[in-house]
Amino acid sequence: MNFNLKNIPQRTVRPRTYGITMVMDKGMGLEGARDFLSVAAPFVDIVKLGFGTSFVTNQLKEKIKIYLENDIPVYFGGTLFEAFLVRDQFDDYLGVIKEYGLKHVEVSDGSITIPHIEKLGYIEKLAKHVTVLSEVGSKDATHIMPPYKWIELMKAELEAGSTYVIAEAREAGNVGIYRGSGEVREGLVQEILTQIPYEKIIWEAPQKAQQVYFMELLGANVNLGNLAPAEVIPLEATRVGLRGDTFDLFLDDVGKKRANHS
Repeated sequence: MNFNLKNIPQRTVRPRTYGITMVMDKGMGLEGARDFLSVAAPFVDIVKLGFGTSFVTNQLKEKIKIYLENDIPVYFGGTLFEAFLVRDQFDDYLGVIKEYGLKHVEVSDGSITIPHIEKLGYIEKLAKHVTVLSEVGSKDATHIMPPYKWIELMKAELEAGSTYVIAEAREAGNVGIYRGSGEVREGLVQEILTQIPYEKIIWEAPQKAQQVYFMELLGANVNLGNLAPAEVIPLEATRVGLRGDTFDLFLDDVGKKRANHS
């Protein structure tokens, strides 16, 4: 860090196994990606090329190379996996992953219906060759799963070989673990945490209030996803208590009294 400040929480460092920041790239250009990494690379753990953007992104191989040269894994959004699957092109999907040199994949069923036993089969097959992140939850705001179902699905997917399970929220943060207003479904989150290790869950949290909620609940080293590139530095400052929302979260008692007094 650039300065010496007391009572800054200890952050995990790359390559992290938890305290992860997953960034959603929705179509940055090559220079944009380089510029982004010039300031944010130490705080980026994985980049998702959002939904199906990789299908229409120009110079895709060149952009992936920029991330990989900075030791940042890249994967295609789960929507692309589902797009191949619904067209009965799973083998073609495997070929694309190999062609682009990707070592991470996302397995999801947020847009199409896949019998869960079939989804577990894809996870198990892929996990033999690459790191699998599997997404739980629907993109349909009217589809509300009870907490026990979230737990059941997450457990099964981790057992099948997923390294992390992603709690669905979409890029806007208004479905899945959130209400339509973006408010956290706190009872759901806390019940999930009684059964699933927090280090194994990536919470999609594109909104600042959502990020702050998870930091207050789980600390600076919570796994957060669907961050816009421009939000990575602000997020890291928030993680270590250098933004108003978390300013007194990690202070000692004297510091907290001063902060409250002011």
